[in-house]
Amino acid sequence: MSGDHGVTSRFGPSAVLTPANLLTIGRLLAAPVLVLMVAVWGPTWAAVVVAFCVCSTDGLDGWIARRHGATTSGAFLDPLADKAVVLGTFGVLAARGEIPWLPVVLIAVREVSMSLYRTVMSRKGVSIPARSSAKWKTVVQDLVLGLCLLPPMVHHYSALEGAIWFATALTLATGLQYLLDGRRAADKSVSGGTSSTGTGEGGHADLRRAAG
Repeated sequence: MSGDHGVTSRFGPSAVLTPANLLTIGRLLAAPVLVLMVAVWGPTWAAVVVAFCVCSTDGLDGWIARRHGATTSGAFLDPLADKAVVLGTFGVLAARGEIPWLPVVLIAVREVSMSLYRTVMSRKGVSIPARSSAKWKTVVQDLVLGLCLLPPMVHHYSALEGAIWFATALTLATGLQYLLDGRRAADKSVSGGTSSTGTGEGGHADLRRAAG
């Protein structure tokens, strides 16, 4: 079994304890630590460092997965870790009054509903192709998250509000794109065409992003 660029994959789709998955699990376990830090101390440089380390591993585990072999467990855990970090931290920031609640709620609704939508479509045999805009959506969310955690930004509520609304607009836009893509893929499947191979939001051409 060969991966991208002619690299031989070491693990099959059913593997669980792969290097990529272990890194993803570490990110998932770090999410409540980051949330607790922000809940207790608010925006701090320590939180920025933890958030940077957690978010930076997102691309790393995808890179490892492409070379060692994509897994169905990774497809579930990877987007779960992403959402735990982003939604958990944004939620506690909103609870502290650092950012408004409405954009956080909209992001949460989009992320959860889109995960459910892709799962339902997948069970119907319809796969939704990845979009590069979704990769940038994830990057923007991470950057805005880091911005909100910077201590110097604590007293710049308007700037943070604008940033979180920008991330929200991009998040909703990519969700709409996936809904339209899903409808087109379903129509093609019904008409006897073949649906596109689905990947997820990070732009990785493997199973790890299928649930994005």
